Amino acid sequence: MAFDGLSEKFAGIFKKLRSRGKLTEKEVGEALREVRMALLEADVNFKVVKDFIAKIKERAVGQEVLESLTPVQQVIKIVNDELTLLMGGAQSKVAMASRPPTVIMLVGLQGSGKTTSAGKLAKFFAEANKKPLLVAADVYRPAAVRQLQVLGEKLGLPVFAMDTGASPVEIAESAVKQSFLAGRDVVILDTAGRLHIDEQMMRELQDIKAAVKPQEILLAVDAMTGQDAVTVAESFNGQLGVDGIILTKLDGDARGGAALSVKAVTGRPVKFVGVGEKLDALEPFYPDRMASRILGMGDVLGLIEKIEKTVDREKAQELEKKLRKDEFTLEQFLEQMQQIKKLGSLKSLLGMIPGVSGKLKDMEVDEKEIAHIEAIIQSMTRKERRDPNIVNGSRRKRIALGSGTKVQDVNRLLKKFAESRKLMKQLQGMSAFSQKGILNKLPFMK
Repeated sequence: MAFDGLSEKFAGIFKKLRSRGKLTEKEVGEALREVRMALLEADVNFKVVKDFIAKIKERAVGQEVLESLTPVQQVIKIVNDELTLLMGGAQSKVAMASRPPTVIMLVGLQGSGKTTSAGKLAKFFAEANKKPLLVAADVYRPAAVRQLQVLGEKLGLPVFAMDTGASPVEIAESAVKQSFLAGRDVVILDTAGRLHIDEQMMRELQDIKAAVKPQEILLAVDAMTGQDAVTVAESFNGQLGVDGIILTKLDGDARGGAALSVKAVTGRPVKFVGVGEKLDALEPFYPDRMASRILGMGDVLGLIEKIEKTVDREKAQELEKKLRKDEFTLEQFLEQMQQIKKLGSLKSLLGMIPGVSGKLKDMEVDEKEIAHIEAIIQSMTRKERRDPNIVNGSRRKRIALGSGTKVQDVNRLLKKFAESRKLMKQLQGMSAFSQKGILNKLPFMK
């Protein structure tokens, strides 16, 4: 996950500071040198790092901080504040048209995840009670139109395309006209990319911009390319003028340098981040929440929003009642596994819990284990799911054969389930998750 290495280094730096109690200007300077090296190793732009450290030093070595009762906490707060400002300060939302449709023009190089981001954006707006129209305006890349149509089919959303021979400008103009007739209030244009920035591509994008006057031009850049992503963003913004950035594949970039550099270098905010391959793996970018996660403080608000958006409230209340009556069965256990799958990557979720992210480096989260658990439970009879105590040796062999697993896997699940029943009784609040011992008892942890 993004920022894993940086978070670990920050944790070490602040741990050393805490051990000293009162701080001197020299000690703050030494810590900031380590912060500087950590940021450079995370592939953050050199000039951005230089300015960032200067701002922190100016605030952190003041008399008010060094002579306070909690100088370390004050320094951490300053770093958190400056990280938040570095990434944009506050969430930057998509500008919506006063009269529909809102036209969003997606641009970027080939391979940046632009077409997939178009599908993810469409899902994002559909869930916000909008009626998006996807537009296949990439007439050059083989199968680009079909790729968008497949995404539209998965989402149950319309995709506008025209016969071979139409220019991207004609397609964009026709799509906007069609959106009026079809009652679609958000138009998402998937434009053509190139392997590198060239004059022909930019001229075509400028022509589309002039023809449909989009409310938003969003640039998709691959976070895994590090500072190259920042250079691409700077070039697109200079020649086309972009309103915001979608950082794709952020979940695959352990350093995170692009996310920390792009706003400072281009002046354009990151509006969304791609955190996985699935169509729901696109999140609005919150600089303050990301800063908290980098510093190991978690993202409780983000976690709550994910849960509220995904978890069935009635089922959750029903489960709570069953727990109180000690009626937690393998059926409810399976339901919980399926709810967890909807929330996204387990490691990502655990990283949103304060105090947990620093422990993840020593912990293996086995995503495949959930699939095994599902197969084993679904191979049981209803009676077995409701009363695991009746699962004897012969039943275990039958369940293992039916689920394509081994008897040892069935034994391990039943043991973990018994431990989980005890665990569910103990967990009264989120803070319990911060204990590594409890985390390791979960069935999908190794």
